[in-house]
Parts: sequence; structure tokens; C-alpha cells
Amino acid sequence: MTDATWAMVAGVVVIALVDWFAVRTENRQLEYAAKPATMVALIGVALELHPVDSSMRTWFVIALVCSLAGDVLLMLPNEELFVAGLGSFLVGHVAYIVGLISGGVSTGAVVVGAIITLVLLGSFAPTIIKGAKEKDARLAVPVFIYVLTISVMVTLAIGSTVPIAIAGAALFYASDFTIGWSKFVADFAQSRMVIITTYHLAQLLLVLSLTRAR
Repeated sequence: MTDATWAMVAGVVVIALVDWFAVRTENRQLEYAAKPATMVALIGVALELHPVDSSMRTWFVIALVCSLAGDVLLMLPNEELFVAGLGSFLVGHVAYIVGLISGGVSTGAVVVGAIITLVLLGSFAPTIIKGAKEKDARLAVPVFIYVLTISVMVTLAIGSTVPIAIAGAALFYASDFTIGWSKFVADFAQSRMVIITTYHLAQLLLVLSLTRAR
């Protein structure tokens, strides 16, 4: 990557740190500014770097834009916006899936990824989906579809055999499962910090994986 791209990456990190501080101190006004600003800066990085596959970059940018929309919807204090935010991230994961396929995947690695995600799904997903249903029966199907979709994304990231993409997808998985667990099963201290840090690192690593450094 060029010096300009690295400078933009540094900018993303600085803005993300501001957002983490806002979450840690429960400064909502600062969070409302820094959280979307982090994604806008990250979209800039994705557009600036030189990918090995231009179509992959296009789909990743679409995923980032959907994530930005989801961030805005989910950070607002309105529970009615949860499904809309979930839908934005769902479309984002579909875009990541198409992008990963465009970049190329190994069939054998995809099989390994599917086995791993199936084990994780069996371990955590039923409890989260059950909790979502108990909170609001209308949430069960959307949450189930979302969990399956992000699992496919993680499977294909493993299939890419690109370590940085695998790490990014795994962190995204961790962030989203933490959201589900804290919202529908049992919240815990610093859950919001776990969610935001893993989320930002996930998105940054996925963007950097556009260079396909193996």
C-alpha cells in the first residue's frame, strides 16, 4: 500500500479510538459523531488502496456502506429500528459474500470453514435465537436468517485462505454474537466495548484483505 493509504488507515484508527473512548465513557453525543465517521474513513481507505480484484473492492465498499447505515440505525435509542439495522448489516454480509467469491476461494478451505461455523452455530445460535423469540416473537426469523448469513460470510472468508480476511471475519462473528448474547441472553460488564472494538478491527482487517496478502 502507498504512504497515503497508510496515512488514511492511521486516520481510521484514530477516529475508532475516539469512538471507543466515547463508548467507554458513555458519551453518546461523541459516539454519534465518531461511530459513523469511522466507517466513512474506512470507506475512503477501501477506495484508495489497490485491490487485486476491482469487483471484490466494489462489493466490499457496498458492504461498508450498508454497515454505515446499520451503525446509524442501531446506535439510535429506538428499539423499533433494530430490525432495520439488522437488515442493513444482512445486506452488507451478502455483499461481503459476493466479494469474497469474486476474490476466489478454495473448495477444501470452504469445507473446513463450514465445519467450524456449524460447530459454533450449534454452540451459541440456538440460545440467542431462543432469547430473541422470548423477547419478541417477530425477531426469531430475522435473527435466524442473519446468523446463517454471517456464518456463510465467515465460511467463505476461511475459504479465501487469506489470514487477514479470516481474522476479520472471525472478529465480526465475535462482535455479532456478543451483540446477540448481551441483548437476548445475558448482558455483561463492558459488553459494548467488546462489541465496538471487535467490530472496528473486523471491518479494518476485511478492507485490508483486499490486497490479498497471504
